[in-house]
Amino acid sequence: MRATFPHMGNLYIPLRAMLQYLDVDVVVPPPSSKRTLNLGVKHGPEFACMPLKLNLGNFIEAREMGADTIIMAGGCGPCRFGYYAQIEHAILKDIGCDMQLIVLEPPEKNISELIIKIKKITGRRSWWQVIQAIRFGYQKALAVDELERKVFQIRPREARAGASERAFSEALKLIDNAASPGEMTEARKKAGAIMAGVACKPSGPLVRIAVIGEIYTLLEPFANNRLERHLGLLGAEVDRSLYLSEWVNDHLLFGLVKGLRSSKETCASASPYLCHFVGGHGQETVGSAVNYARDGYDGIIQVYPFTCMPEIVAQSILPGVGSDYDIPILTLIMDEHTGEAGLQTRLEAFIDLLARRKETREVICK
Repeated sequence: MRATFPHMGNLYIPLRAMLQYLDVDVVVPPPSSKRTLNLGVKHGPEFACMPLKLNLGNFIEAREMGADTIIMAGGCGPCRFGYYAQIEHAILKDIGCDMQLIVLEPPEKNISELIIKIKKITGRRSWWQVIQAIRFGYQKALAVDELERKVFQIRPREARAGASERAFSEALKLIDNAASPGEMTEARKKAGAIMAGVACKPSGPLVRIAVIGEIYTLLEPFANNRLERHLGLLGAEVDRSLYLSEWVNDHLLFGLVKGLRSSKETCASASPYLCHFVGGHGQETVGSAVNYARDGYDGIIQVYPFTCMPEIVAQSILPGVGSDYDIPILTLIMDEHTGEAGLQTRLEAFIDLLARRKETREVICK
């Protein structure tokens, strides 16, 4: 077995670590690129959302590198994500890329089926080894998310252009190269020191922007045209409504790790605007908007792939949240035609609006 999986931001770092810990031969696809998207657009359904097309492109590129098995998450509910794996598998077979498919469905739906799939991947490794591998991978997920939060804070304050990005890349490599839990402890310290060593210029209060929306478009920089990087370089401090370690803790570890944000609490904040599950992260999007507004953020950006039904539902509700909490909300819809230049223009206008509102409020308070 030569296993591969789709890219979703820095997911490859903890996932590769977990599989290699179990001696699984791993093929990591090249980072998502224009070629990846073009392959997915060429072979995928026209009105499928961009994540499906990028996943499909990832698998074709991984097949070119010798992968023969796909490991992918499943899903349930109104969101079409639950059908991705089957559709992509059928398309790959039609174009001559016949690969074995292992779909890991949510454990709360059928735990026995999930156990069978895990044993198919891990072979004769003991459950103790599997648990240790999961623990090791999760340590890396926590470390990666910690670095992402730090670069969000440092980027708009960096004294030298590009310094935060270089430090972030170097720190990520340390986490990625750590081969054992023991090495991870040291790598995490060194990575933190690298980020802390980035020189920052003196600055007053910055515009704070929360990015909310569909998980894939939030976490995959290619899918959102490196939205967070653009915002940071424009002088905005960013936070994201969802990080990988939080999602894993909620959906795979059943909230075992304490001190992290909970999707259950976020969904509760969506009331009375949206009081029930609509698939995907629609309810969480509304709840996150409410929480960020209460926390005093200056603006919110919702980002999601074209045709994503749960986020369309959330988008129709967000203007009410924005009106009630007096906070501007910008929605960005991503597909293969989204241009970086147009995105840059919209972000510049949005940040200018937020900065002027912030200045006006400070003058009134004085």
